[in-house]
Amino acid sequence: MQLKEGGSTSSTDWQPVTIDILSYFVRNPQAADGLESIARWRLLGEVIHRRVDETRAALEWLVERGYLIKTVSSGASPIYRLNPDKLAEAVKALAESEHSGVNT
Repeated sequence: MQLKEGGSTSSTDWQPVTIDILSYFVRNPQAADGLESIARWRLLGEVIHRRVDETRAALEWLVERGYLIKTVSSGASPIYRLNPDKLAEAVKALAESEHSGVNT
């Protein structure tokens, strides 16, 4: 990552690991740790945080299209299940995604 005039950096200079580290320290401004600890625990936490966000978005996408049914109970996390009325369509969509090379 190279600094540009005025100390700023271009967004194209940022590597994913750099963003993960800075994101961790921004969310935990009192944190202080060594290289190995950051690599082992902090970055794993960032990956999990990102995966949770990606999973949430994917679940909502599937709910919006009717593939999954979302059940919300007070005081509990939502529960997701397959919509049985969309089973055939879901099987077809998965087969098409495998045929087109989309990772499942």
